[in-house]
Parts: sequence; C-alpha cells; structure tokens
Amino acid sequence: MRKLEQIYANELMVVGVHSAKFPNEKVKDNLQKAVQRYELEHPVVNDVDFQVWQQYACRAWPTLMFIDPLGKVIGKHEGELSYEQFDTLISQMVAEFDEAGILDRTPVTFVKDEAPDSTLSFPGKVVADADSNRLFISDSNHNRIIVATLDGEALKVVGSGEPGMIDGSFGTATFDHPQGMVLVGNLLYVADAENHAIRRVDLAAEQVEIIAGTGTQGPMREGTGPGLQTELNSPWDLAFHEGSLYIAMAGMHQLWSMDLSTGTVGPYAGSGRESLEDGPLASATLAQPSGITSDGNRLYFADSETSAVRSADLDPHGRVRTIIGLGLFEFGDVDGSDHNIRLQHPIGLAHHDGTIYLADTYNHKIKKVLPEMRSSFTMLGNGQAGDRDGAGNQAQFSEPSGLSIAGGKIYIADTNNHAIRVADLESGEVVTLKLSGI
Repeated sequence: MRKLEQIYANELMVVGVHSAKFPNEKVKDNLQKAVQRYELEHPVVNDVDFQVWQQYACRAWPTLMFIDPLGKVIGKHEGELSYEQFDTLISQMVAEFDEAGILDRTPVTFVKDEAPDSTLSFPGKVVADADSNRLFISDSNHNRIIVATLDGEALKVVGSGEPGMIDGSFGTATFDHPQGMVLVGNLLYVADAENHAIRRVDLAAEQVEIIAGTGTQGPMREGTGPGLQTELNSPWDLAFHEGSLYIAMAGMHQLWSMDLSTGTVGPYAGSGRESLEDGPLASATLAQPSGITSDGNRLYFADSETSAVRSADLDPHGRVRTIIGLGLFEFGDVDGSDHNIRLQHPIGLAHHDGTIYLADTYNHKIKKVLPEMRSSFTMLGNGQAGDRDGAGNQAQFSEPSGLSIAGGKIYIADTNNHAIRVADLESGEVVTLKLSGI
C-alpha cells in the first residue's frame, strides 16, 4: 500500500478504517501510536463501534473498498491483494477515469502524525548476553541495531538509520524496521522485517550481509530454496538450534527454518492457513507467529492473532501443540490454568529454567508460563498502559514486544514507551535502562 501511495501520489487517496479486533486496539492513544509506528501518512478512522464496517458490509480483515472520483463504490476485495494485482487494477482505473475526465489530480496533503524524538523509536526486540556483557536492541523505527553493555553504555550502532537493504560496514549498511535477533558466537542474525530478509551481522568484522530474502514479499508456503533467491514474508523473530535458524514468519502464518551450512530456507511448521489447529508440523495451522525461542528440545512461539503460546517439536517428524490459547477470537486477561487462561496478542517470549517469560503485549504485562502445567500468571505490570518503574505489580508498560534474560534480569523492549526496561527476576523490581553514548 505504501508503495502504491508513492507511485500514484496524485491519483490514489487512501483512507484507513480501523475496525479493531482486540480491545487494546480500540483505545485512541494506542491507535495513534500504531499510526506513528507504521509511519502512516494517510488519515485513519477509529471505527470503534464497527459503524463503517457495517455500512460497507465488511466480513473480513482486510477489506478493500474501491471508490471512484464521484464517490461511488465500484469494487470490493476481501483479504490480501498482491502488489502486482493492485498496481494493475489502479493503473486501469486511472486510465479509465482520465478518459472520462473525472480524475482530479489536485494535491491533497495531511499533517503526518510524528512520533516524539527519543533515543529509541519503537524498539521491537532485545537480546541480552551475560557472557559478553552485551545488549542488542532492534531500534526498529530508527532502522538500526544498538549494541550496548548490559548497563546501557553504547558500544556500536549497526546501520546508518536510513531505511533500505544495503550490505556493508556498520556505518553504511541499511535496514528496514528490523525486529527479532539471535546471537550465535560473534554473529548476530537479524529478522529485517520490512525488507522481508534475514541479515547476518559480523560483530568482529563490523559487516552486514543478506543471507535470505530478495527484498520482495513472497507467497511461498511449501518447498525450500536457496536463501538469496527465496522471497520471505515479514520475518519477525529468530531462534537458533544445532546449525539452523528458526524464523517466526508472521506474514505467512508459519515457522520457517534455514540451514546455515547450505543456505537453504523454507517452511518448517504450519500450512499457511490462519487459524489454531494442532497436529503434524506441516498440517498444523498458525496465526501470525511473532516471537520464537527454544529450550533445546522444542521451539516455543507466541502465536499473536490467536493470543496463544504454542510449541513445535525440533524433530522434523514432530507436531505443533498449543500450551495456552483457544482460537482467533478468544482473548482477554485471565491468569490460571488450561482453558481458563486468556492473553491478548502476545508478541515476544523467552525461555529460562523451564519457564516461558511472555510479553502479553496488548495487556501491557509480562507473564510467566509454565508449559508442563499449562498455566500462566502475571509477573510484571498492572495492566494499564503507562510508563512507571517500581514494584512488579505496580509497574506499567506500553505494548512490550520483546524479552531476553541474562544475569538474573529480564530485559524488556517496551515498544510504545521507546525504552528498554529491566526487571530483577527475584524481586520483580522494574527500572528503565539509561542508554548513554548514542
């Protein structure tokens, strides 16, 4: 959509109608931050009561309504539409309306809703490593990776800050809204989300290179291919196990794997259909997996659209199982066990000593999940969006999205607060990390 808005700047007018599924998304302040995070330049209507949805007889997210220059609805499409299809359709409309003499190219401008200036901008994920005393922050909207000490002293900045997909030195390489990372020795692998690519950062040589993805969003749901020739779709997080990267491929509703020795990449779990169904790896269904971790025996992932925590066996003949979660429209904020638990769009998670620590993103909380007992309870956060340090049950976060554990502390990418928060695993005390030297 963004590309089309640029190409047809004087012909195409986009109006977003936000008919929210999750209660957290209906809150005006949260929507405003989402508009800033995605850097939208077109107006967005907050359709809290689904009035616009009903007037246009919508049934699915997303629904595209096509309206001619005279204000008449001339078409409707439910579901995703590829760029190529969209481009062909818009170019045909432009030609038709030009011939009819009804296309008005008078420029229309809007005041962009800018996020406030801050050291970090909507940080998505974080990796903490106690052995090397390093903290890696995906400073997503600044299109860069920050390397700092665990105390917050900046060591390196990876990326120029300009959006793009250029390999090279730390100062010249470019990313486009990077998200999840995993550290393997002195190599940092990065899910470069809006480039639909996986990047490798050599921390010793200070070089960045693409190892998977072409820069184009792809439709592939089965088979494998060479990393540099295979199109990916919104890779959001990474895990590593025995020579392979495991990728939470949010845009494809799948987990993918990449053999780092051969460079081949392809789907690992999930059919590509969006829902919550357990079963063999290839036939199970997922829904926007956005966080992934491993305990060395299996993968655990945050299945965001089903508000679920699930596992996938590392045995390629294994299965996907649901630990917490019931389906696409079962969500809330309820601690407990089994089917009583409710989460709201979790995005990040980390495994530590048999426990999963979960960023229950839209509930503004950090929770503990005990996978063997299928239970969950709140560890940090009072459930209100805010920015408050202190005791765990009184602290406030705003859509935390990434977690990592090192040295008895949990490091939290507090996305909408543009901050990294640190909590003591024993006491639960929360502080905001003070970054210096950036």
